[in-house]
Amino acid sequence: MTGLAALLAGLCAPTSASATPAASASSSSAAAPTVEEQRLDRAVPQEILRRSGFDTVAPEFARALDGARSYAQAERIAVRQGGRLWTRAVDRAQGRGPAGGDLSRDDDRPLYWARLGMTREVRGWEPRFELSASQRTQLLGELERASRGQDSLRFPQRDKGVKRILVTGFDPFTLDRDVRISNPSGATALALDGTVIRTAEGLARVETAVFPVRWQDFAEGTVERTLRKQLPRVDLFATVSQGRVGRFDIERTNGAWRGGFADNDTVGRTGTIPVTDPATQPQWTTTTLPYADIVAAETGRFPVYDNTSVTEIPAGGTAAVVRPDGPTPGSTARAGGGGDYLSNEIAYRATLLRDRLGLGSSLPGGHVHTPVLQFGAGNTDPATGTVTDPEFVRNRLDIIAQVRTIVTVAVDAADPDTSTAADSGAASGTGRTRG
Repeated sequence: MTGLAALLAGLCAPTSASATPAASASSSSAAAPTVEEQRLDRAVPQEILRRSGFDTVAPEFARALDGARSYAQAERIAVRQGGRLWTRAVDRAQGRGPAGGDLSRDDDRPLYWARLGMTREVRGWEPRFELSASQRTQLLGELERASRGQDSLRFPQRDKGVKRILVTGFDPFTLDRDVRISNPSGATALALDGTVIRTAEGLARVETAVFPVRWQDFAEGTVERTLRKQLPRVDLFATVSQGRVGRFDIERTNGAWRGGFADNDTVGRTGTIPVTDPATQPQWTTTTLPYADIVAAETGRFPVYDNTSVTEIPAGGTAAVVRPDGPTPGSTARAGGGGDYLSNEIAYRATLLRDRLGLGSSLPGGHVHTPVLQFGAGNTDPATGTVTDPEFVRNRLDIIAQVRTIVTVAVDAADPDTSTAADSGAASGTGRTRG
């Protein structure tokens, strides 16, 4: 994210229907590529795929899909190859296997563009058997979940004595401003998935998943579907997205409002975040991450802030106002600390789910905004710039390393025997972030 993207913050990811496939109707259910998929034909995505070796993913998937003789067979292919893509991206990011090209291993973009190549193949596929529109949607959903790591979250049993940490990231976004964009939160997810970190309390296993930047997927419950079974099993969770230039923010409060900024399909949504049981939906949710300890720790070269600012309509009022110290009683949300885009929404949904599951303050969790990932000086023009440069790679690697350290600090601080910082020691940030 650059430019306006610096005002945004998080991202989001696609899902699809989870109902049992309906009886086949007609193989004419093929659809045109989405706006997001159409960007694949630009020169930059093709270069990213070629320089990572991921340019073979979609063609190989298409050949496998063409061999399917039934919906069940096609579903197995989608799940298997989607899972292989996720594993391949994780392995590449963590230094296993061939790099496939000269693009740095920490790059999250090959996964993003290769997945879109696969979903475009499913959308336009004309099988040798009848395939209904609902079955095609189901295939897309299976492929999305498998290729995002959402259905492969595996934690050790509690009796193993290993802490369990869940971290989520996002796809790149604002691609029509600069199609070269990478998202450090997605890169962090690839770098940390399945890794073990050392904390003062012992070892901790990190599992990750990536979400799309699409309003509709969130409305269809992709966050809740992925996290519902996981939150009761973990010791800490952090939703992560890209935020402001030059700083990390630990977002104190999340708001129940969508601000309408266009997603990766150039669709905007404005209104209250749609959730189940809206009658009991709160306007605000709060982090249970140990923000004071995180802010006080030396975690890396970027400053980290406890961001307490929100935008609200006060009780009895009609105009939105910025509240540097958080919401006032009875107010209506217009932006959380992390803004009113999908990063605020994933934080809101995850923490609301935490509370509705009765985990409350017993489960540390909340949102971390990373700095904007910037290209090096002289490489900022999307029209003439290169897809990568040394400073770009350095910035991404530093952000990944700092997220890892922030998570480590959070695990230690969440234990009352190791937490030392008080709320009064936390630096606060009042600038508004969208995302």
